[in-house]
Amino acid sequence: MININNFKVPIDDLKTKCSLDDFNFNTTEDLKPLKGIIGQERAAYAMDFGLKMKKRGYNIYVAGLSGTGRTSYTYSLIEKIAKYKRNNKDFVYVYNFKIPNEPIALSFEAGQGKEFKKDVEEIVEKLKEEIPKNFESKEYEEKNAYIVAQYEQMTQNVITELNEFAKERGFTFQVTQRGLVSIPLKENKTPMLDEEYKSLSQQELNTIREKANELNKDITDYVNKIKGLEEEFKNKILELDKKIGENIVDFYINYLIDKYGYNEKILTYLHDMKEDIVENISKFKKNENEEKNMFAFMQKDDSKFFLRYKVNLFIDNSELKGARIVNETNPTYYNLTGMIEYKNEIGVLTTSYLELKPGAIHKANGGFLILNVKDLFSHPFAWQALKRALKTGKVTMETLNKQYGYIVTSTLKPEPIDIEVKVILIGDSYTYSFLYAYDEDFRKLFKIMADFDIEINRNEENLYKIARFIATHCEKEGLKHFDKGAIEKVIEYSSRICENKEKLSARFNQIVDILYEADALSDENSKYVTRVDVQKAIDGKKYRNNKYEEKLNEMFKDGTLIIDIEGEKVGQINGLAVMGTGEYSFGKPSRITASTYKGKKGIINIEREVKRSGSSHDKGVLILSGYLGGKYGRERPLSLTTSITFEQNYSGIDGDSASSTELYVIISSIANVPIKQYIAVTGSVSQKGEIQPIGGVNEKIEGFFDVCKLKGLTGKQGVMIPKQNVKNLMLKDEIIEAVKEGKFHIYSIGHIEEGLEILTGLSMKEIDEKVNKSLEKLAEDDEKDDKKDN
Repeated sequence: MININNFKVPIDDLKTKCSLDDFNFNTTEDLKPLKGIIGQERAAYAMDFGLKMKKRGYNIYVAGLSGTGRTSYTYSLIEKIAKYKRNNKDFVYVYNFKIPNEPIALSFEAGQGKEFKKDVEEIVEKLKEEIPKNFESKEYEEKNAYIVAQYEQMTQNVITELNEFAKERGFTFQVTQRGLVSIPLKENKTPMLDEEYKSLSQQELNTIREKANELNKDITDYVNKIKGLEEEFKNKILELDKKIGENIVDFYINYLIDKYGYNEKILTYLHDMKEDIVENISKFKKNENEEKNMFAFMQKDDSKFFLRYKVNLFIDNSELKGARIVNETNPTYYNLTGMIEYKNEIGVLTTSYLELKPGAIHKANGGFLILNVKDLFSHPFAWQALKRALKTGKVTMETLNKQYGYIVTSTLKPEPIDIEVKVILIGDSYTYSFLYAYDEDFRKLFKIMADFDIEINRNEENLYKIARFIATHCEKEGLKHFDKGAIEKVIEYSSRICENKEKLSARFNQIVDILYEADALSDENSKYVTRVDVQKAIDGKKYRNNKYEEKLNEMFKDGTLIIDIEGEKVGQINGLAVMGTGEYSFGKPSRITASTYKGKKGIINIEREVKRSGSSHDKGVLILSGYLGGKYGRERPLSLTTSITFEQNYSGIDGDSASSTELYVIISSIANVPIKQYIAVTGSVSQKGEIQPIGGVNEKIEGFFDVCKLKGLTGKQGVMIPKQNVKNLMLKDEIIEAVKEGKFHIYSIGHIEEGLEILTGLSMKEIDEKVNKSLEKLAEDDEKDDKKDN
């Protein structure tokens, strides 16, 4: 007779309670706040190595589940390194005097970009003031008057020659506001007056007009001479203006060259700027004689002309200490690479180099750029733009119209900016594997993977760090400090949610939630948060989410959901499953039945037949065939059909954690051996009969215990689990007390045979005899049926 007590899990193994008696503090008030992260040594090493590597391609992918501290730790570690990094540059965009639609990017040491903008724009304003003064000087007026006198004299000489030529043909020429005008002469060779001209007959007028037309053909050389003199006059005035303005322009531009001319690119820009100012010196002269009229708004606005001398301070690091850290939470294409903004002017979209706006890559230049992978891949072209920038070492601003291949009006093509940036992507392990497998560029650009685990070792060092972690949040968020008992309860909760008594959860966001809620539930008159407050927070979280669980328990209680937790039955067993509603999951017992009869179909999984089972569950059922065939089908074919199902289940089933349960009930059905209904079972099984560990063991045990408690504890009820899951046990205190009192039992096994002996009370030898006997009977019946058919 098997001794079932040999398989009972010791009470001390049902839960590992936390004791901080060896630590020298009473509350978190006595502890220093924690800086850094708890555990995660491998991830921390990878992060530190990746941040120190200066070669291209050593960008970092931070992998792990949300809440493991990956983002906060990444930022804190970068902050430490960024303090000592001095590689920041200012960038400005300036007008390209040679190719206006291709603005030029200039780089400066941090802080000098701001100075350059201020100096250039102040000098332009000074030139706008100083240049007109030079044109009002006596020296300029004398030179200008000399040129004008020369022009007038030379023009008059040509007109005199012209009049002598025209006099013989009956005409003379006069200079008017309308230009050079021909006037007919009277017989006495004096100019004809308007009244006299108007009194002429039509025939006389026609004669004069014919002579005038012939004269106009003959005086072309004289007209061209006058036009040539006029052009020469304008050029001489322009040369004079340039010469007068050049001296003062030289003075100011040389100041800029002396200050910023250490860079060849800046030097070239300043020379081009000087040439452009001199070339357009007339724009700097005050024109006080311009008449204002109602159409003035249609005239060309010279104020727009002077925009070309403005400086677009694109990136300003004058106030930055250390390297810049940019955490871009909305990494759209434009937010990464910058954009060209447009203005609506009288219905027309216009832009200029002054409308160039930096993106996150520009801002992080010389420093660090942090991006969330999911956010990055939710925006078209963002990932491609980031890769292109990292591969080329340059970031280019383009409109998405070009990316889509649309035909658009001409726009700016800003000069790309050289970048040196360390990119840190934060995402999950699945995305990392996918990118590594299918994106060749990703492998080249992100050579460092910092993998954050979801659990850490439960040792003294980490226990102390957890206490300091709580102290940190109490200080940071203004919470009450936690006493030692409250910390112990938080640590026990941490082991529970990671389902391992030897580990602590690294998903610290779940721990922080309990801290906030325990503080909120704490008695106002209590100075510290206590163990009771933490338990209230845990219970409160459960209560807010367990409506569905309570509904099911009510159905078990009133008999709507049928379950037997007393006696023994053939072909029937209680299996355990885990159900979830959001952040809360719970265990639910489920009756599994099997029926065996003659046939050759083997095991029929009803759930699969009605397409209610997942692939993992189907695999588990097929493994059962392997075990039965290997153990009982070596000497004869298994001429049987077994139908198996989860009773009263109307939703999908997946996972193989019930495969051992199904094997027990199949063997019970074949051998006609009753199974104890008061012992619920969980665990997967191999083809060799080995019991394998499963997930959610605490929830499964607690789910069956709750049903037994509703229907009444008899002292026989219990749960059978894989022995590998003993380390995962962190059961609630109510169950531990019931086990101590002998009202509930927990067994652990390692092989299917041990489970059969516990469930049936028979030895494995006796069970095998019954199975073989039943199989022989089915085989004989099958042979008889074959003979009858023949």
